[in-house]
Amino acid sequence: MCKEQMAYFAVNLLNVVSELLDNSKQEATQILGCQTLTKFIYSQADGTYTHNIEKFVHKVCKLAHEDGEEHLRSCLRASSLQCLSAMVWFMAQYSYIFSALDEIVHATLDNYELDTHAEDDDERGEPHRNWVDEVVRCEGRGATVACDASPSNMIIRPQPEKKDPSLLTREEIETPKVWAQICIQRMVELAKESTTLRLVVDPMFVYFDSRQHWVSQQGLAMVVLSDMSYWEASGNQQLVLAAVVRHLDHKNVAHDPQLKSYIIQVAAALARQIRSRRMLAEIGFVSDLCRHLRKSFQATLESVGEQDTNLNILLQNSIEDCLLEIAKGIDDVRSLFNMMAISLEKLPSSGSVARATVGSLMVLAHMISLALVTSRSQQVFPEALHVQLMKAMLHPNLEVLASLCSGNVYEPRRWRSNNASAFASISVLLEKLRREKDGIKKEKNGFNIHDDLKGKANMEDGRNQGHVHKSSPNIYNITSIIDRAAGPNMIEEPYIMKLTEDQIMQLLSAFWIQATLPDNLPSNIEAISHSFVLTLISLRLKNVNDNLVVRFFQLPLSLKNTSLDLSNVSFFIVFVAVVSGMLTPVHQRSILILSMSMLMFAAKIYQIPNDLIKSIVPFDADPYLGISEDIQVFVRPEADLRGYGSVTESQHASSLLFELRDKIYKYENAMMDVLVQNLSAITELGMDDLRKQLLEPFTPDDAFTFGPQSIFDLDHHQMITHSKESLSFDEMQEVKHLFFTIPASIPKCLHPLPSLM
Repeated sequence: MCKEQMAYFAVNLLNVVSELLDNSKQEATQILGCQTLTKFIYSQADGTYTHNIEKFVHKVCKLAHEDGEEHLRSCLRASSLQCLSAMVWFMAQYSYIFSALDEIVHATLDNYELDTHAEDDDERGEPHRNWVDEVVRCEGRGATVACDASPSNMIIRPQPEKKDPSLLTREEIETPKVWAQICIQRMVELAKESTTLRLVVDPMFVYFDSRQHWVSQQGLAMVVLSDMSYWEASGNQQLVLAAVVRHLDHKNVAHDPQLKSYIIQVAAALARQIRSRRMLAEIGFVSDLCRHLRKSFQATLESVGEQDTNLNILLQNSIEDCLLEIAKGIDDVRSLFNMMAISLEKLPSSGSVARATVGSLMVLAHMISLALVTSRSQQVFPEALHVQLMKAMLHPNLEVLASLCSGNVYEPRRWRSNNASAFASISVLLEKLRREKDGIKKEKNGFNIHDDLKGKANMEDGRNQGHVHKSSPNIYNITSIIDRAAGPNMIEEPYIMKLTEDQIMQLLSAFWIQATLPDNLPSNIEAISHSFVLTLISLRLKNVNDNLVVRFFQLPLSLKNTSLDLSNVSFFIVFVAVVSGMLTPVHQRSILILSMSMLMFAAKIYQIPNDLIKSIVPFDADPYLGISEDIQVFVRPEADLRGYGSVTESQHASSLLFELRDKIYKYENAMMDVLVQNLSAITELGMDDLRKQLLEPFTPDDAFTFGPQSIFDLDHHQMITHSKESLSFDEMQEVKHLFFTIPASIPKCLHPLPSLM
């Protein structure tokens, strides 16, 4: 009523308020002081008395912490929170942030009570059950089977009713939690952009850290941040989510993987809540999540205790779930692909860091795949990411991509299943579904679905005997991709992006270069095989020119010839190969296994009889690599890789290659006739033209370049550094011994044989 005369009584009034608040023996007097200060704040027409009001923050916050359930004590806390809500309003109204804002935040959170119905649900063990505890239970002892405990199974917290201070009942006016909610509502109004939001949420996060409020799904952190997200009217809900992810770098959290996992689980729930109302546009925090995933992978490799390992696994699983929720909420995933390309472009040379980086991007890619399953939209594979992936394939550290094979620490949890009977059961269901349809049919693309499913029910026995790659996701995933008509809704099938013809050609060129590198390990060969299979499947999903189809057969045939080129095999060359990085007989044997599996799988896809090809090379010819029933290369789990590439093993490999070369030469013409005859029916090429193309050596595509630097300009010595360093002292002594006992003449059996093709 006296706003124009405010200057005449304001100071005296504030002195009276100070006296009232200091009267600790009379709650009613302190309540009067809070109410008077509240009315004074609302009566301000400008910021003249800003500093005078700010001086009362500490006193009012102290009253908000008063203990006791007596009615007067409760009314005192309510009045003090009412005053604090007026202060927050004042800060938003006059664009001024009190230096003691963190005190206001903590006082508010002390009075922000949880919903009683949520607590009742927890007691009854209803679906509100804490999914964090489920993850801990499932993963706590190093279990690798995926649990259903994920944000996807959580019930989204319902939107709370927004409180209007002018419409409160008397009972609500005297209730502290009501005014605590109003304080949070006004803090949301205050935090309209990232800077002010940070001033509000940072003290909140510190409060949650120190009082362990991140843990439960219905815990204070989840409830408060969820409410803030609902009340954000300016469309900046993602700022809250981004702030939660950014808090992972806080000193309270940075070195605590368990606390990190709880925070990320809250972030996942927020992402799920936000995407239920609108699409996510800002994805900057995704790179932060991938960075933390990379660090967790590194920590897992370096950890020495079971407890540390389990905590890192819990963290990795939480990040996977969060990435999935975010991917589901992004309308255009091209921004994510661009982010992945940039990360690969900056791929460090350090082996462990590079492997962890690629591993984190692999998880993100899988989450994007799962998120896009329902869309069924077909997109062309992004060119920038395609180029960077091919660069990564030739990373100086040979384990960067090979280490991503099944069973590795970098593998997404949804791919970690060692239950062989699960594969058999799914296969039986698919075959049953196929029989319930119009009998056994051939799909339009020409291969027999029943043939692909036949014998899968016995896969468990083969896996137990080591004939199928243990815990390999590709065996089932690839089969399900081929069997696209067999009930796609039954399974969570990976999302497939189409490759352009140029991209496919560049990949084939990359496979050729990668396969013939002299420092490959069996895991590299396995990775190349799986990549070839996926590329071939991508080819079958589109109509391409006939010459490109022929290239898929030309590549393995040329690799086969490379593996059988024994013109320089001798003890002397074995020594030179081991020391200088040339292809040793051991590597040639691995290339032979790779080429045969490629050729057989290509024949299977195009419905070409491959019994003759299967009979040429026994599946157990290589002690390190095998070919599964699904015609995929896998690293034998029982193999001792320490001896791979050694001089002794090279002697055994060279003897085997000489034996196999005669056998392959015997059936060469018959195999070529089968390929030419069948490919002529598939393509429009003549038989003579087909035979000529198949006999030509595979050469990398002219357009196969990595930006400004061609693949052929790469420093070859950098690529083989690892193989040189891996030679042990004992092996070097063995090499020296062999070198000084080389026979004077080379036996005729070691002379080169004319080209087989």
